[in-house]
Formats: sequence, structure tokens, C-alpha cells
Amino acid sequence: MDFYSEMIIQAVDKVKSAVVKIERLTDQKNKKMPAGVGSGFLFSSDGLLFTNSHVIHQAKSIRVTLHDGSFYHAHILGEDPATDLAILKISAPDFTPVELGDSEKLRVGQLVIAIGNPLGLQHTVTAGIVSALGRTMQSFDGHPMDSIIQTDAALNPGNSGGPLINASGQVVGVNTAVVNGAQGLCFSVSINTAKEIANQLIRHGKVKRAYLGISMQQIDLIPKLRSMNNLKNQSALFITQIAKNSPAEKAGLLDGDIVIEFNDRIIETSDQLYKALTTDKIGLFQYIAVLRNNIKREFKITPAEKKAA
Repeated sequence: MDFYSEMIIQAVDKVKSAVVKIERLTDQKNKKMPAGVGSGFLFSSDGLLFTNSHVIHQAKSIRVTLHDGSFYHAHILGEDPATDLAILKISAPDFTPVELGDSEKLRVGQLVIAIGNPLGLQHTVTAGIVSALGRTMQSFDGHPMDSIIQTDAALNPGNSGGPLINASGQVVGVNTAVVNGAQGLCFSVSINTAKEIANQLIRHGKVKRAYLGISMQQIDLIPKLRSMNNLKNQSALFITQIAKNSPAEKAGLLDGDIVIEFNDRIIETSDQLYKALTTDKIGLFQYIAVLRNNIKREFKITPAEKKAA
């Protein structure tokens, strides 16, 4: 067998027992009937699993089916529609949880593999490459979602909530969306962002976050630009859009600015910026440095609390 196929098979083998099918159930004629299907994956030995918020939102009852066909009732620990993430818990004895990777190490062009249950077809595997990093896209509740990985690994309805893994079998993203009418445009929430969300959902059942109001895309900085401004950054965040009346607009940031620092810390990925926007920053002046017309400029910005829709 060729090396490429062996690599995918070995990666899938590492996570397949942790990938689950998730069904939202409703009562019909005194029977529990599926009203929607999605995917998820177990990431802890005590039965915690990731899925998408839109897969389980307002569900009265949730059934989780494991790789061996056994099924369990799931309890919702918390959900965050703003990032389309949710944490469920089941009492299952026989599975190996996934290994969570580091999405900051991803590179455009890198092999990634998606596993899920498209159209209810359990444990479907597709492969592709990372097409872009640090994207911003609109969530199901209407808010912009940061730290999005764009891939061409095929996703379909039912893949939502499944894992995006690298060639080592580590989970690097949570599959969340496709663009209707487009081909090869699929999106996943970065696993580093998912880890931060999970921590708050498990501890508090909800998420509180600071908000700047910028849509971004991660880009590489050319050597000349780095040299001109004496930068250590290899990459940075290109601002594609500024939300109206947002902290970013009030601070004077513009579309086309390139974010390079936040409070004197180098920012190369959207995950790094997300980690920097802790709740203690809300309502207080912070410093953000950008490149504008190839020149470094610094602004004062006051993050606001991101409200749920």
C-alpha cells in the first residue's frame, strides 16, 4: 500500500473509537425519534465530548452512538453558540479518547482528515489540506467566529461537530460548517480555541469573553516588511472587516491593518489573540500594534464583553 494511504489509515485508527454519532431526539407517538444528526468526539476518559452547539441546541433528549453500535444518553454540560461549540457527557466504558493537538502549529497546505457522520453515514473519512488559517466567519447565532481553519476536506450535513485531525492522529479542529453552493470550502473551529471554550463551559457552564470587533485572516509577513519594522513575527493577522460601533472602530483601526502585537506581546495567530482577550481586559485600555501602509502604529483599544445573540 502507498505511503499516503498508510498515513491516513494510521491516523484514523488512533481516533476512530472516540468519534461518535449524535442524534437529537423528539417525542412522536410515544416514541423517541431522531430530529437531527451530527458528530462529536470523546476527549477525556470520563466521557466528555465535543460537538457543535447547533447540533444539540434546545434538544430535549440526545442519543450518542459509539463506533461499536452501543448508545448512551448524553447530558449537556454547556454550549457556546458564539463559537458553535458544546460539551456533552456520557457514561461509556469502552473507548480511547482523542489526543488534542496544537492548532498554532498548522501550516497552509498541510494534510488534514475529517471524520464524521454525513447524512447519517457513520464514520465517514475525507481528506484534504489546510486552505487558510485564522479566518473569521459568521456563527449560527450571527456573531463572528475567530480562529477558523479553512480546508477542502469534504464536509456534509452530519459532519458538524466531528474532529479534524492531522497526520499524527491529533485533533486540530472541530468541524463546523460548509458554504452552500460552493465546493472545497469547509470550516473548523481551531482546537486551541475549543480548549479555552471547554475550560469555561466545564467550570461555569457558560463563556464570557472580551470582544474587539474585527474579522481576520492569518497571513505570512514578507522578510522586507519584517526588516523595515524590526519585527520578530513570521505571520500576523490581516483585518478584513471592522464591525460598526465596535471597540476596534472606536480605537481607529481600519480594514487592511495588520495586527502584529497586543499589549507588547507578539501576535502571529488568531489563537494567540483569543488567549490574550481574557475577561479581565473587558472595559480597560489595552494596546494593539498594527502595520498600516507598511509602518508600525500603536492604538489604545478598550475590549467590550461579547454578548450572546
